[in-house]
Amino acid sequence: MTSTAHPSDPTFHQLRVIVDAARERRAEDVVVLDLTEVSSTLEYFVICTATAGLQLGAVQENIREKAQEAGLPRPSVEGPSERWLLLAFGGSIVVHIMTREAREYYDLEGLWSDAHVMNFPEQTADRTL
Repeated sequence: MTSTAHPSDPTFHQLRVIVDAARERRAEDVVVLDLTEVSSTLEYFVICTATAGLQLGAVQENIREKAQEAGLPRPSVEGPSERWLLLAFGGSIVVHIMTREAREYYDLEGLWSDAHVMNFPEQTADRTL
């Protein structure tokens, strides 16, 4: 299922900031899953692919910096490794930065296939959302 995120949604801006921050550091295949209708404890997953090591670190640092500027709480960081890093912004937004191999192995999109996929088109310099 695909849904288009709407600017009037209170979390839209926060998710947009995270998606854009990941893309700024060349994260690939950035996906936002709306879990609000399929989970009683989770709200949103942002999942993206990065290469190991330096790019994982660069993506997470940019997301942390931009999210803080947007007013999100300081994230907790789980399991920093060469394959996967998780940033939890309170209970509402969880960001998974994974290598391609880890993403294929854990298949979060498959596990949460009944969640809505939110659409955040890439922004261009002459277009603002």
